[in-house]
Amino acid sequence: MELESEQHGCEHYTRRCRIRAPCCGEVFGCRHCHNEAKNSLEIHLNDRHEIPRHEIKKVICSLCDKEQDVQQYCSGCGACMGKYFCEKCNFFDDDVSKNQYHCDGCGICRTGGVDKFFHCDKCGCCYSNVLRDSHHCVEGAMHHNCPVCFEYLFDSTKDISVLHCGHTIHLECLNEMRAHHHFACPVCSRSACDMSDAWKKLDEEVAATPMPEFYQKKMIWILCNDCGATSNVNFHVLAQKCPGCSSYNTRETRGCGRSAAARSTV
Repeated sequence: MELESEQHGCEHYTRRCRIRAPCCGEVFGCRHCHNEAKNSLEIHLNDRHEIPRHEIKKVICSLCDKEQDVQQYCSGCGACMGKYFCEKCNFFDDDVSKNQYHCDGCGICRTGGVDKFFHCDKCGCCYSNVLRDSHHCVEGAMHHNCPVCFEYLFDSTKDISVLHCGHTIHLECLNEMRAHHHFACPVCSRSACDMSDAWKKLDEEVAATPMPEFYQKKMIWILCNDCGATSNVNFHVLAQKCPGCSSYNTRETRGCGRSAAARSTV
């Protein structure tokens, strides 16, 4: 039985069924509808909860209102309740242009096409094939909240970016950081993108800004956020450069008095 589906579904998915939540027994358009209603600030803290998607047992057909066990086709009117159907996730969706697929490693459905993604067992999530041989593995890379907006990343419906350090963040949050001139990972402080052009510009600015004689022998200890090296370098008011990897993404760990600096340069 094939009918127009545009009028059915919720704001999150186009489909011909609703779900009965196993946790509270109420009916919702989808798991997101449930979580937005039951895990909001308006709900008492003790009553807040999210739906266990794999425990959903009952669905209600949007065409004939028959409540039934989870299945793709309605046992009452025969309507297809979702062109994409995953019996493992109890998930329905009529918009197959998303190229949904179920990842057994993640235990949930993903979008984008199974041929374009791979599951990294160490990171515990799916990444684009582009990162297969180039990403830095971080155990449970997406099994935490976004370090900017604090939304849980693993099953987020928003685009996620993998930084050079292996940490993950919402793409829109990363773009917001860059718009405010923040270019370091919020988790480990490593540079979140190629900063070589910025470092060259800083080289020119440092060279064009000689320090007063009083500070020319001042030495300080720095930690490089990019390579992790600790170094003793000449102090400069603009920035401190790592002698190992040439990064200016450094922090001062401790300074030296003039006498100590003088002895270290003899």
